[in-house]
Amino acid sequence: MTNGTGSPGPAPLLVACALGIERLALRGGGPGGAAGPVTVLRTGMGPQAADHAVTQALRDPAMREAAVVATGFCAGLAPGMHPGDLVVADETRDRTGSTECSGVELLAKELARAVPRRVIHTGPLVGSDHVVRGAERAALHAAGALAVDMESAATLRSAVRAGPRPVAAVRVVVDAPEHELVRIGTLRGGISAFRVLRTVLPAFIEWHRSLLLPRR
Repeated sequence: MTNGTGSPGPAPLLVACALGIERLALRGGGPGGAAGPVTVLRTGMGPQAADHAVTQALRDPAMREAAVVATGFCAGLAPGMHPGDLVVADETRDRTGSTECSGVELLAKELARAVPRRVIHTGPLVGSDHVVRGAERAALHAAGALAVDMESAATLRSAVRAGPRPVAAVRVVVDAPEHELVRIGTLRGGISAFRVLRTVLPAFIEWHRSLLLPRR
């Protein structure tokens, strides 16, 4: 395998998030032991910003074969979810369609190892262009979605449009049906989610490394 420049080497890993505070948390996780170069990209908020930023990043010849992980915070849709829970998408969805994620069980296993005391949910992650609350949140859950955010679906769609590559989406719940952002306790929930997000980068790196191993 080449690294996108024509010279031998492992493919890089692009980790995309929307917010500065998310990038701060991810950088605190450290990229030590990565199978290839790791880039943490702040895309900006919303699907259009994510689409543009990821498309531009993958035009760099050095990033041509990069695996892509969309990450950051999300709103949980299922009753019983709590701030700090992790969501590993098996697919991302939005109005334009769906994108299947790669190595879902492997990624969930690596996250369980990295964050052993946190609940990990696996299922569809839906994209929205606005903050979802109340009845709309319930409707999305009734349609089968586990969580909602504004960038993951656009990030993964842009990534696979640029060429075949492993893609994944992992989000940390910052609010949930019983813990919406408008309620008391939001600050505590946000701190909990931030602390969890600081721990996930090593799991992304192990997922990436395992996908690069030769098949037997």
